[in-house]
Amino acid sequence: MNPANHRLTNRSMAFVLAGGRGSRLKELTDSRAKPAVYFGGKTRIIDFALSNAYNSGIRKMAIATQYKAHSLIRHMQRGWNFFRAERNEYLDILPASQRVAENKWYLGTADAVTQNIDIVDSYDVDYVVILAGDHIYKMDYEIMLRQHVETKADVTVGCLTVPRLEASAFGVMDTAPDGKITRFLEKPADPPGMPGDPDKALASMGIYVFNWKFLRELLLEDAEDPESQHDFGGDIIPDIVAKGTAMAHKFDDSCVRHSPDAPAYWRDVGTVDAFWRANLDLTDFIPDLDLWDTEWPIWTYSESVPPAKFIHDEAKRRGSAVSSMISGGCIISGTEVRNSLLFTGVHTNSFASLDHVVALPYVVINRRASLTNVVIDRGVEIPEGLVVGQDLKDDQKWFRVTDQGVTLITQSMLNARAAALG
Repeated sequence: MNPANHRLTNRSMAFVLAGGRGSRLKELTDSRAKPAVYFGGKTRIIDFALSNAYNSGIRKMAIATQYKAHSLIRHMQRGWNFFRAERNEYLDILPASQRVAENKWYLGTADAVTQNIDIVDSYDVDYVVILAGDHIYKMDYEIMLRQHVETKADVTVGCLTVPRLEASAFGVMDTAPDGKITRFLEKPADPPGMPGDPDKALASMGIYVFNWKFLRELLLEDAEDPESQHDFGGDIIPDIVAKGTAMAHKFDDSCVRHSPDAPAYWRDVGTVDAFWRANLDLTDFIPDLDLWDTEWPIWTYSESVPPAKFIHDEAKRRGSAVSSMISGGCIISGTEVRNSLLFTGVHTNSFASLDHVVALPYVVINRRASLTNVVIDRGVEIPEGLVVGQDLKDDQKWFRVTDQGVTLITQSMLNARAAALG
Protein backbone atom coordinates (compact mmCIF):
# COMPACT_ATOMS: atom_id res chain seq x y z
CA MET A 1 0.00 0.00 0.00
CA ASN A 2 1.20 3.50 -0.81
CA PRO A 3 2.46 5.12 2.44
CA ALA A 4 0.72 8.34 1.37
CA ASN A 5 -2.61 6.61 1.90
CA HIS A 6 -1.84 6.48 5.62
CA ARG A 7 -1.57 10.26 5.89
CA LEU A 8 -4.39 11.65 8.00
CA THR A 9 -4.61 14.68 5.73
CA ASN A 10 -5.95 12.35 3.01
CA ARG A 11 -8.98 11.77 5.25
CA SER A 12 -9.37 15.40 6.26
CA MET A 13 -10.74 18.68 5.01
CA ALA A 14 -9.84 22.27 5.84
CA PHE A 15 -12.68 24.64 6.68
CA VAL A 16 -11.33 28.19 6.48
CA LEU A 17 -13.17 30.99 8.28
CA ALA A 18 -12.61 34.05 6.09
CA GLY A 19 -15.61 36.27 6.76
CA GLY A 20 -14.14 38.84 9.13
CA ARG A 21 -13.56 42.47 8.29
CA GLY A 22 -10.49 43.08 10.45
CA SER A 23 -11.59 46.55 11.52
CA ARG A 24 -8.27 47.30 13.27
CA LEU A 25 -6.69 47.53 9.81
CA LYS A 26 -8.85 50.64 9.34
CA GLU A 27 -9.14 51.81 5.74
CA LEU A 28 -7.20 48.80 4.40
CA THR A 29 -10.38 46.76 4.91
CA ASP A 30 -12.90 49.34 3.70
CA SER A 31 -13.26 47.48 0.41
CA ARG A 32 -11.95 43.99 1.24
CA ALA A 33 -12.09 41.41 4.02
CA LYS A 34 -8.97 40.98 6.14
CA PRO A 35 -8.05 37.60 4.58
CA ALA A 36 -7.99 39.33 1.17
CA VAL A 37 -5.53 42.04 2.26
CA TYR A 38 -2.25 41.94 0.32
CA PHE A 39 0.90 40.68 2.03
CA GLY A 40 4.52 40.01 1.13
CA GLY A 41 4.74 41.56 -2.32
CA LYS A 42 2.39 39.31 -4.30
CA THR A 43 0.32 37.16 -1.94
CA ARG A 44 -2.82 37.69 0.13
CA ILE A 45 -3.14 36.84 3.82
CA ILE A 46 -5.46 33.88 3.19
CA ASP A 47 -2.83 32.23 0.96
CA PHE A 48 -0.88 31.19 4.06
CA ALA A 49 -3.62 29.06 5.64
CA LEU A 50 -4.55 27.57 2.26
CA SER A 51 -0.92 26.86 1.34
CA ASN A 52 -0.33 25.20 4.70
CA ALA A 53 -3.32 22.95 4.08
CA TYR A 54 -2.25 22.12 0.53
CA ASN A 55 1.39 21.51 1.45
CA SER A 56 0.26 19.30 4.37
CA GLY A 57 -1.61 17.09 1.91
CA ILE A 58 -5.19 18.31 2.36
CA ARG A 59 -7.04 18.33 -0.96
CA LYS A 60 -10.55 19.17 0.24
CA MET A 61 -11.12 22.76 1.36
CA ALA A 62 -14.04 25.09 2.01
CA ILE A 63 -13.82 28.84 2.54
CA ALA A 64 -16.63 30.62 4.36
CA THR A 65 -16.89 34.30 3.35
CA GLN A 66 -19.12 37.12 4.52
CA TYR A 67 -17.81 40.71 4.78
CA LYS A 68 -17.11 42.39 1.38
CA ALA A 69 -16.06 39.10 -0.14
CA HIS A 70 -15.75 40.03 -3.82
CA SER A 71 -11.98 40.55 -3.98
CA LEU A 72 -11.44 37.43 -1.88
CA ILE A 73 -13.67 35.29 -4.10
CA ARG A 74 -12.03 36.69 -7.24
CA HIS A 75 -8.61 35.83 -5.81
CA MET A 76 -9.77 32.27 -5.09
CA GLN A 77 -11.07 31.89 -8.62
CA ARG A 78 -7.85 33.19 -10.17
CA GLY A 79 -5.22 31.74 -7.87
CA TRP A 80 -6.76 28.57 -6.46
CA ASN A 81 -8.54 27.10 -9.47
CA PHE A 82 -6.19 24.13 -9.91
CA PHE A 83 -8.22 21.64 -7.82
CA ARG A 84 -9.62 18.80 -9.92
CA ALA A 85 -12.73 16.86 -8.90
CA GLU A 86 -11.61 13.82 -10.90
CA ARG A 87 -8.63 13.59 -8.53
CA ASN A 88 -10.96 13.86 -5.54
CA GLU A 89 -9.86 17.47 -4.94
CA TYR A 90 -12.36 20.17 -3.99
CA LEU A 91 -12.24 23.83 -3.07
CA ASP A 92 -15.65 25.32 -2.35
CA ILE A 93 -16.36 28.99 -1.66
CA LEU A 94 -19.24 29.30 0.80
CA PRO A 95 -20.58 32.88 0.98
CA ALA A 96 -23.14 33.67 3.65
CA SER A 97 -26.18 33.12 1.44
CA GLN A 98 -29.23 32.73 3.68
CA ARG A 99 -29.20 28.96 3.21
CA VAL A 100 -31.03 28.39 6.52
CA ALA A 101 -33.39 31.38 6.62
CA GLU A 102 -33.82 34.59 4.66
CA ASN A 103 -32.70 36.74 7.58
CA LYS A 104 -29.92 34.49 8.85
CA TRP A 105 -26.34 35.19 7.78
CA TYR A 106 -23.42 33.51 9.54
CA LEU A 107 -24.09 34.23 13.20
CA GLY A 108 -20.67 33.12 14.45
CA THR A 109 -17.69 30.98 13.51
CA ALA A 110 -19.40 27.73 14.53
CA ASP A 111 -22.61 28.70 12.73
CA ALA A 112 -20.62 29.15 9.52
CA VAL A 113 -19.85 25.42 9.66
CA THR A 114 -23.34 24.47 10.88
CA GLN A 115 -25.00 26.13 7.89
CA ASN A 116 -22.79 24.04 5.57
CA ILE A 117 -23.05 20.63 7.27
CA ASP A 118 -24.50 19.08 4.11
CA ILE A 119 -21.50 20.27 2.09
CA VAL A 120 -19.00 18.92 4.62
CA ASP A 121 -20.94 15.63 4.65
CA SER A 122 -20.48 15.40 0.88
CA TYR A 123 -16.69 15.38 1.29
CA ASP A 124 -16.88 12.06 3.20
CA VAL A 125 -14.00 12.91 5.57
CA ASP A 126 -13.09 11.68 9.04
CA TYR A 127 -11.47 14.88 10.32
CA VAL A 128 -12.09 18.60 9.95
CA VAL A 129 -9.36 21.20 10.45
CA ILE A 130 -10.92 24.57 11.29
CA LEU A 131 -8.63 27.44 10.24
CA ALA A 132 -8.65 31.20 10.61
CA GLY A 133 -7.93 32.80 7.25
CA ASP A 134 -6.14 35.87 8.54
CA HIS A 135 -2.76 34.90 10.03
CA ILE A 136 0.78 34.67 8.63
CA TYR A 137 2.63 31.43 9.43
CA LYS A 138 3.83 28.09 8.07
CA MET A 139 2.56 24.90 9.72
CA ASP A 140 2.28 21.19 8.90
CA TYR A 141 -1.26 20.20 9.89
CA GLU A 142 -0.44 16.49 9.50
CA ILE A 143 1.58 16.67 12.73
CA MET A 144 -1.35 18.22 14.59
CA LEU A 145 -3.73 15.61 13.17
CA ARG A 146 -1.48 12.80 14.38
CA GLN A 147 -1.47 14.20 17.90
CA HIS A 148 -5.26 14.51 17.79
CA VAL A 149 -5.67 10.83 16.87
CA GLU A 150 -2.99 9.54 19.25
CA THR A 151 -4.46 11.36 22.27
CA LYS A 152 -8.07 10.43 21.35
CA ALA A 153 -9.04 14.07 21.88
CA ASP A 154 -12.50 15.50 21.25
CA VAL A 155 -10.79 18.64 19.99
CA THR A 156 -7.16 19.64 19.53
CA VAL A 157 -6.41 23.36 19.73
CA GLY A 158 -3.37 24.92 18.07
CA CYS A 159 -1.70 27.27 20.53
CA LEU A 160 1.33 29.53 20.93
CA THR A 161 3.00 31.42 23.73
CA VAL A 162 2.43 35.20 23.74
CA PRO A 163 3.17 38.02 26.18
CA ARG A 164 0.40 38.00 28.81
CA LEU A 165 -0.54 41.65 28.28
CA GLU A 166 -1.14 40.96 24.57
CA ALA A 167 -3.23 37.85 25.16
CA SER A 168 -6.56 39.65 25.63
CA ALA A 169 -7.04 39.48 21.84
CA PHE A 170 -6.95 35.65 21.92
CA GLY A 171 -8.58 32.67 23.50
CA VAL A 172 -6.35 31.86 26.49
CA MET A 173 -5.97 28.44 28.11
CA ASP A 174 -4.53 26.62 31.09
CA THR A 175 -3.20 23.10 30.56
CA ALA A 176 -2.27 20.05 32.62
CA PRO A 177 1.23 18.55 32.25
CA ASP A 178 -0.07 16.11 29.60
CA GLY A 179 -1.39 18.98 27.46
CA LYS A 180 -5.05 18.60 28.38
CA ILE A 181 -6.78 21.98 28.46
CA THR A 182 -8.29 22.61 31.88
CA ARG A 183 -9.60 26.13 31.30
CA PHE A 184 -10.36 28.19 28.18
CA LEU A 185 -11.18 31.91 28.29
CA GLU A 186 -12.17 33.76 25.12
CA LYS A 187 -10.47 37.18 24.91
CA PRO A 188 -10.23 37.81 28.69
CA ALA A 189 -9.66 41.38 29.87
CA ASP A 190 -7.03 40.14 32.36
CA PRO A 191 -5.44 37.03 30.84
CA PRO A 192 -4.00 34.47 33.25
CA GLY A 193 -0.27 33.82 33.09
CA MET A 194 1.38 30.45 32.54
CA PRO A 195 2.52 28.41 35.56
CA GLY A 196 6.18 29.23 36.14
CA ASP A 197 6.07 32.10 33.63
CA PRO A 198 3.43 34.63 34.74
CA ASP A 199 4.42 37.15 32.05
CA LYS A 200 3.42 34.74 29.26
CA ALA A 201 0.08 33.21 28.28
CA LEU A 202 -0.91 30.20 26.19
CA ALA A 203 -3.08 31.55 23.37
CA SER A 204 -5.30 29.87 20.80
CA MET A 205 -4.27 30.23 17.15
CA GLY A 206 -7.87 29.76 16.00
CA ILE A 207 -6.91 26.31 14.65
CA TYR A 208 -9.01 23.34 15.75
CA VAL A 209 -9.01 19.66 14.77
CA PHE A 210 -12.21 17.61 15.24
CA ASN A 211 -13.51 14.21 14.31
CA TRP A 212 -16.27 15.22 11.91
CA LYS A 213 -18.96 12.94 13.40
CA PHE A 214 -18.33 14.38 16.86
CA LEU A 215 -18.30 17.99 15.65
CA ARG A 216 -21.42 17.47 13.54
CA GLU A 217 -23.50 16.41 16.55
CA LEU A 218 -22.06 19.22 18.67
CA LEU A 219 -22.96 21.84 16.05
CA LEU A 220 -26.54 20.59 15.76
CA GLU A 221 -26.93 20.82 19.54
CA ASP A 222 -25.40 24.30 19.59
CA ALA A 223 -27.76 25.48 16.84
CA GLU A 224 -30.72 24.70 19.09
CA ASP A 225 -29.29 26.61 22.09
CA PRO A 226 -30.84 30.11 22.25
CA GLU A 227 -28.18 31.21 24.77
CA SER A 228 -25.26 30.35 22.47
CA GLN A 229 -23.33 32.86 20.36
CA HIS A 230 -22.56 29.96 17.98
CA ASP A 231 -18.85 30.63 18.19
CA PHE A 232 -15.98 28.16 18.48
CA GLY A 233 -13.93 30.21 20.94
CA GLY A 234 -16.88 31.50 22.93
CA ASP A 235 -19.08 28.40 23.09
CA ILE A 236 -17.87 25.17 21.47
CA ILE A 237 -14.34 24.94 22.88
CA PRO A 238 -15.23 25.97 26.48
CA ASP A 239 -18.05 23.40 26.45
CA ILE A 240 -15.66 20.61 25.41
CA VAL A 241 -13.10 21.73 28.02
CA ALA A 242 -15.80 21.44 30.69
CA LYS A 243 -17.35 18.14 29.55
CA GLY A 244 -14.85 16.31 27.35
CA THR A 245 -11.21 16.11 26.29
CA ALA A 246 -9.58 19.18 24.76
CA MET A 247 -5.86 18.95 24.03
CA ALA A 248 -3.39 21.74 23.29
CA HIS A 249 -1.06 21.41 20.32
CA LYS A 250 2.03 23.61 20.50
CA PHE A 251 2.79 25.49 17.30
CA ASP A 252 6.48 24.94 18.02
CA ASP A 253 5.96 21.22 17.29
CA SER A 254 4.61 21.69 13.76
CA CYS A 255 5.97 25.04 12.60
CA VAL A 256 7.75 24.85 9.24
CA ARG A 257 11.13 26.59 9.60
CA HIS A 258 13.84 27.50 7.11
CA SER A 259 16.48 26.16 9.53
CA PRO A 260 16.35 24.06 12.73
CA ASP A 261 17.29 26.99 14.96
CA ALA A 262 14.90 29.50 13.36
CA PRO A 263 12.12 30.86 15.58
CA ALA A 264 8.52 29.70 15.22
CA TYR A 265 7.08 32.51 13.09
CA TRP A 266 3.40 33.46 13.52
CA ARG A 267 1.89 36.91 13.07
CA ASP A 268 -1.55 38.39 13.42
CA VAL A 269 -1.23 41.36 11.07
CA GLY A 270 -4.47 42.80 12.40
CA THR A 271 -3.32 46.37 12.96
CA VAL A 272 -1.70 48.87 10.60
CA ASP A 273 1.47 48.82 12.71
CA ALA A 274 1.65 44.99 12.73
CA PHE A 275 0.92 44.84 9.00
CA TRP A 276 3.66 47.37 8.21
CA ARG A 277 6.18 45.67 10.50
CA ALA A 278 5.54 42.12 9.25
CA ASN A 279 5.90 43.17 5.62
CA LEU A 280 9.16 45.00 6.29
CA ASP A 281 10.46 42.03 8.31
CA LEU A 282 10.70 40.25 4.95
CA THR A 283 13.44 42.67 3.88
CA ASP A 284 15.76 41.51 6.69
CA PHE A 285 19.03 39.87 5.66
CA ILE A 286 17.66 36.48 6.81
CA PRO A 287 13.93 36.93 7.46
CA ASP A 288 12.26 34.68 10.02
CA LEU A 289 9.56 33.91 7.43
CA ASP A 290 11.10 32.27 4.37
CA LEU A 291 9.13 33.00 1.20
CA TRP A 292 11.94 31.49 -0.92
CA ASP A 293 11.43 27.96 0.42
CA THR A 294 10.52 25.76 -2.56
CA GLU A 295 9.67 22.79 -0.30
CA TRP A 296 6.86 24.71 1.44
CA PRO A 297 5.80 27.37 -1.08
CA ILE A 298 3.09 29.94 -0.55
CA TRP A 299 0.70 29.44 -3.45
CA THR A 300 -1.14 32.42 -4.89
CA TYR A 301 -2.39 34.09 -8.04
CA SER A 302 0.59 35.29 -10.06
CA GLU A 303 -0.11 38.11 -12.47
CA SER A 304 1.65 38.05 -15.84
CA VAL A 305 3.90 41.08 -15.51
CA PRO A 306 7.42 41.93 -16.71
CA PRO A 307 10.39 41.95 -14.33
CA ALA A 308 11.09 45.00 -12.21
CA LYS A 309 13.10 47.75 -13.94
CA PHE A 310 15.49 50.39 -12.53
CA ILE A 311 16.34 53.40 -14.65
CA HIS A 312 18.49 56.58 -14.46
CA ASP A 313 22.00 56.69 -13.05
CA GLU A 314 22.77 60.30 -12.23
CA ALA A 315 23.59 62.11 -9.01
CA LYS A 316 20.36 62.43 -6.94
CA ARG A 317 18.45 60.73 -9.76
CA ARG A 318 19.41 57.10 -9.52
CA GLY A 319 16.94 54.22 -9.66
CA SER A 320 18.09 52.06 -6.73
CA ALA A 321 16.83 49.80 -3.97
CA VAL A 322 18.70 48.72 -0.82
CA SER A 323 17.45 46.16 1.74
CA SER A 324 14.13 46.11 -0.10
CA MET A 325 11.79 43.77 -1.97
CA ILE A 326 10.67 44.94 -5.40
CA SER A 327 7.93 42.94 -7.12
CA GLY A 328 7.35 42.25 -10.81
CA GLY A 329 6.01 45.04 -12.95
CA CYS A 330 7.64 47.78 -10.85
CA ILE A 331 9.52 50.65 -12.50
CA ILE A 332 11.92 52.48 -10.19
CA SER A 333 12.72 55.62 -12.18
CA GLY A 334 15.33 57.84 -10.55
CA THR A 335 14.07 56.97 -7.06
CA GLU A 336 16.02 55.92 -3.97
CA VAL A 337 14.26 53.04 -2.21
CA ARG A 338 15.44 51.83 1.21
CA ASN A 339 14.07 49.23 3.64
CA SER A 340 10.83 49.04 1.69
CA LEU A 341 8.49 46.50 0.10
CA LEU A 342 6.84 47.38 -3.19
CA PHE A 343 4.04 45.18 -4.49
CA THR A 344 3.28 44.38 -8.13
CA GLY A 345 3.22 47.24 -10.62
CA VAL A 346 4.41 50.13 -8.43
CA HIS A 347 5.84 53.00 -10.48
CA THR A 348 8.06 55.66 -8.94
CA ASN A 349 9.40 58.82 -10.54
CA SER A 350 12.57 60.90 -10.45
CA PHE A 351 13.96 62.53 -7.30
CA ALA A 352 11.48 60.68 -5.04
CA SER A 353 12.69 58.81 -1.95
CA LEU A 354 11.10 55.91 -0.06
CA ASP A 355 12.23 54.71 3.37
CA HIS A 356 10.37 51.98 5.30
CA VAL A 357 7.46 52.10 2.86
CA VAL A 358 4.95 49.34 2.13
CA ALA A 359 3.27 50.17 -1.18
CA LEU A 360 0.41 47.91 -2.29
CA PRO A 361 -0.12 47.03 -5.98
CA TYR A 362 -0.20 49.63 -8.72
CA VAL A 363 0.74 52.63 -6.62
CA VAL A 364 2.20 55.61 -8.51
CA ILE A 365 4.67 57.87 -6.72
CA ASN A 366 5.31 61.11 -8.53
CA ARG A 367 8.41 63.28 -8.63
CA ARG A 368 10.09 64.61 -5.51
CA ALA A 369 7.77 62.78 -3.12
CA SER A 370 9.51 61.86 0.14
CA LEU A 371 7.84 59.07 2.13
CA THR A 372 9.01 57.57 5.44
CA ASN A 373 7.25 54.92 7.60
CA VAL A 374 4.24 54.69 5.30
CA VAL A 375 1.65 52.15 4.12
CA ILE A 376 0.02 53.05 0.79
CA ASP A 377 -3.23 51.38 -0.28
CA ARG A 378 -3.67 49.78 -3.70
CA GLY A 379 -3.90 52.07 -6.74
CA VAL A 380 -3.06 55.30 -4.90
CA GLU A 381 -1.30 58.09 -6.80
CA ILE A 382 1.07 60.07 -4.58
CA PRO A 383 1.18 63.70 -5.79
CA GLU A 384 4.38 65.43 -6.78
CA GLY A 385 6.39 66.80 -3.88
CA LEU A 386 4.33 65.19 -1.09
CA VAL A 387 6.36 64.81 2.11
CA VAL A 388 5.11 62.29 4.70
CA GLY A 389 6.87 61.04 7.81
CA GLN A 390 8.81 64.14 8.82
CA ASP A 391 6.05 66.14 10.55
CA LEU A 392 3.54 63.76 12.16
CA LYS A 393 1.26 66.58 13.34
CA ASP A 394 0.91 67.80 9.78
CA ASP A 395 0.44 64.22 8.53
CA GLN A 396 -2.40 63.73 11.03
CA LYS A 397 -4.37 66.52 9.35
CA TRP A 398 -4.80 64.42 6.21
CA PHE A 399 -3.87 60.82 6.87
CA ARG A 400 -4.21 58.12 9.51
CA VAL A 401 -1.13 58.09 11.75
CA THR A 402 -0.78 55.20 14.20
CA ASP A 403 0.49 55.34 17.77
CA GLN A 404 3.83 54.03 16.52
CA GLY A 405 4.15 56.75 13.89
CA VAL A 406 3.21 54.78 10.78
CA THR A 407 1.12 56.72 8.26
CA LEU A 408 -1.61 55.03 6.21
CA ILE A 409 -2.42 56.75 2.91
CA THR A 410 -5.50 56.04 0.77
CA GLN A 411 -6.74 57.76 -2.37
CA SER A 412 -9.80 59.18 -0.60
CA MET A 413 -7.51 60.82 1.97
CA LEU A 414 -5.44 62.41 -0.80
CA ASN A 415 -8.58 63.57 -2.58
CA ALA A 416 -9.85 65.23 0.61
CA ARG A 417 -6.47 66.89 1.10
CA ALA A 418 -6.43 68.18 -2.48
CA ALA A 419 -9.94 69.58 -2.13
CA ALA A 420 -9.10 71.33 1.14
CA LEU A 421 -5.90 72.87 -0.21
CA GLY A 422 -7.64 73.94 -3.40
